[in-house]
Order: sequence, then structure tokens, then C-alpha cells
Amino acid sequence: MLPLLTMIVFLPLLGAVVTALLPKSRPDLPRQVALGVTLADLALVAILVARFDVSGGFQFMERASWVPEAGIQYLMAVDGISLPLLFLSALLMPIAVIASWKIDDRPAFYFAMLQLLAVGMNGVFVALDFVLFYVFWELVLVPMYFMIALWGGPRREYAAIKFFLYTLFGSVFMLVGILALYLHPAGGTFDMIALADSGLPAGFQWWVFAAFFLGFAVKVPVFPFHTWLPDAHVEAPTAGSVLLAGILLKMGTYGFVRVSLPILPEASASWAPFVALLGVISIVYGAAVAFAQTDLKKLVAYSSVSHMGFVMLGIAAGTAEGLNGAVAIMFAHGVITGMLFLLVGMVYERTRTRTIAEVSGLSKQAPVAAGMLAFASFASLGLPGLAGFPGEFLSLVGAWRSELIAPGYVIVAAIGVLLAAAYMLWMVQRVVLGTQSGTVEGITDLTRVEIAILVPLVVITIGMGVYWSSLLRYVDPAVGALLASMGAM
Repeated sequence: MLPLLTMIVFLPLLGAVVTALLPKSRPDLPRQVALGVTLADLALVAILVARFDVSGGFQFMERASWVPEAGIQYLMAVDGISLPLLFLSALLMPIAVIASWKIDDRPAFYFAMLQLLAVGMNGVFVALDFVLFYVFWELVLVPMYFMIALWGGPRREYAAIKFFLYTLFGSVFMLVGILALYLHPAGGTFDMIALADSGLPAGFQWWVFAAFFLGFAVKVPVFPFHTWLPDAHVEAPTAGSVLLAGILLKMGTYGFVRVSLPILPEASASWAPFVALLGVISIVYGAAVAFAQTDLKKLVAYSSVSHMGFVMLGIAAGTAEGLNGAVAIMFAHGVITGMLFLLVGMVYERTRTRTIAEVSGLSKQAPVAAGMLAFASFASLGLPGLAGFPGEFLSLVGAWRSELIAPGYVIVAAIGVLLAAAYMLWMVQRVVLGTQSGTVEGITDLTRVEIAILVPLVVITIGMGVYWSSLLRYVDPAVGALLASMGAM
């Protein structure tokens, strides 16, 4: 049997090496190689999805001794929680490549970094050995740093350093937690599956949860660790923003689900009210600040803080509905916010501005772009029938049914839903339907290529919103197994 997961993870590494070695005399080759490699990787993930048994646990497992002296393994597998995120990562990569097609400054290095980023993102979602997981986790910092620092906006160096330092800060605490698990007599392994059955003492779990919390919360990011995100989004190139919002933020919430809940179940229950509180603050704070933005990209960035708060609320709930909702939001947010950042980038290429007042009246000059922007905005605010709704609905239901969270948290979180509708409709009213500004006059509408890269995201947004089981049929059995291992079912 072919090592499918190894191929999915390391094919982009081969592509990155080939791309970096291409001759400078052919600046068109790097983007073509990157597109071919990322499409091939997406095809491999599609095969994985087609062969996946929705009733099973961890599948396609690959295990080999890596550093036997320390008990470190090359251990990979996927279940119904990691599979949708792996598919999302593979889907957004060729879209990011096409969105970067006009990059002409050091294209070989740029597209090599883009593919190296794919290695880290894919690896995080399949690694089940803590050392391997940590290697992939840290790997994503390097290419994203260079993408922001070299191809970003006017304040790119500041944003890149802030992104790197914040996330490295969190990673150090996560490393402390990993070492604590390994050195504890009840642990003694880096195997995540084995650690989930190790029966660690409750007091020890509490402190290890704190270490992992800092590592994951910075990446999500949860209030008050969120301040690096708006700067990174605003200064990053379009592809960087798409992957940052679509995948990198999900690494943090995935960490809570893959590591904290199964390995530290008693501490997870103990920390649940605090995690829920920060989630609710993120929901309301992110929505309120988004409402005050005049920069279109910053508005979408702060909306991410708000939406990821719903994920944290669902995780803290510790119920089947809450965890199903959390994974559904992770997937839907990657699709919808990726679409929003693509559209913001397309508008910026034509107008050279992201100021909301200066791009008003878009529908009169570019009706397709305006229609797509309105569609993505409605999906983001959680309109029933679109992908943003199922996850938020389930997370609220799961939190309400939870014995760990006070009902007041759910009521406040519901206010965040209203605020999301308010700031998104306010943006649509001004940008799509407002009086046409001079900046918008004379711009062209979306090209066929631009429409083509948006269509898959539109189809998924509608399909998931109408047919919830398209995603939940994979997620729910894995959530049930997780809760059973935690003693909650």
C-alpha cells in the first residue's frame, strides 16, 4: 500500500526544492511548477477522502521508528476531525498559487516558500507523534515570515516580526508541555494515541493544559493574544492572508481538539469556563472592533477573531454538538474567509486601495465582483443555507447543553451573531450598494480565471450550508470516539 500521507505531506517539499533551483531566466516556471505540485497534492487528498471509512477511527496509519533512543516515531494518521482540515489545506494551496500568479519579485523563492508552507500545514493535521507534530508546527513560521516580510505591504517588516515573535512565544510553552508529558512517569512517550490512555494525574494535567493553552491560544488567536493578527493580515500578500486565515488559525483550535481534550480531559473540564469566557470575549470584541474599521482587509481580519471565538466556545462545551460545531466552523471559516480575502485582493489590484469609502458603489462598475463579495459576506454572517450557519448554530446549542458553561455565556455569544450581521451588512451597503466613488470608475470586472478560483469555494459554501452531512458524516463519529475516550459518553 502506498504511503499516501507521506506523499501528501512531502510532495510540496519536493516541489519547493525544484522551484528554488529553477533558472532565473525563466520566471514563468516557478508558478507553473507550484500549480502542478499543489494540484497533484489536492488529487492525492481527494483519493484519501474517497477511500476514507466514515465509521472508522484513525486510518491510513504510517508508523516507523525515527529516533528509537528517545522513543520518537514517524507516526501519521487521519480521522474524521483532521481529514476535513487536510482537505481544506490542499484545496486552498492551488488557489493561493493562482492568486499569486502576478508575483514577479523573486518568484522562485516566493513559490518555494508557498510550497514549504504546505508541508507544515499538511503535516500538523496528520502527525500523531509530538516531536513530529512540533517540527511541522514550527515549520510554518519560516515561510509565512518571509511571505509577509518580503512581499507584504508598507509595514511588512514590523508585521512579520510581530507574527514570528508572538507565535514563537506560544510555541515555547507548547514545547514545555510536550517535555512535561514525556518526562512524567505516567507518560514517558511522544505518542499522542498512547498518551490519551495514560491516566495522568489531575493536578499535573492542569499545569500542562496551561502550557498548551498558551501555545494554541496565540495561534487561534484568542483575546488577548490576538494583536498580531490584524497587522499580519493587512501587510501580507493576498495568498498569505488566505492561508493565514484559512489554515494557520485552525492549527490552534485543532491543537485543542487533538491534544488538550483527549490527553488532558480532567484539566479540559476544569479550564472550560475560562476558555469559554475568552471565546465569548473574542466573539463580541472581534465583532465590535470589526464594525469600527475603515480598511476592508482589517474588517475581515477582526471578523476572524470573532468567528474563532465560536470555535473556542464549542470546544469548551465538551459536548457532541459543540465539538461538531467547532470543526464545522473551522472548515467553513477557511472557505468563506479565504473567499473574502481573495475578493479584497482582487478589488485592491484594481483600485490600489482598501478603504471602504473609496471602493463604494462596486456593483455599478464590477457587478460580478460585487455579487461575489455580497455572497461571501452573507455566508460570513451566518445566513441559514450557507456554510457559516451550521457550525455557529451547533456550537451555541452544544454550549447551552453543556454542564461546564453558564447559559449567560451563550446569550452573550448570540449577541455576537447580531453584531456580525451588523458589520457585514454595513460593509455590503457601502461597498456594494453605495454611491460610486471616483476610485471605482473605470475598473474592470473579475476575469474568467478569478471567477474560476472562486467557484469551488462558492460551491462548497452552498453545499455545506444546505447539506450539513457532507461534512458532519466524517466529523461526528470521530467526535463520538473522542468524547467516549474522555468519559463523556
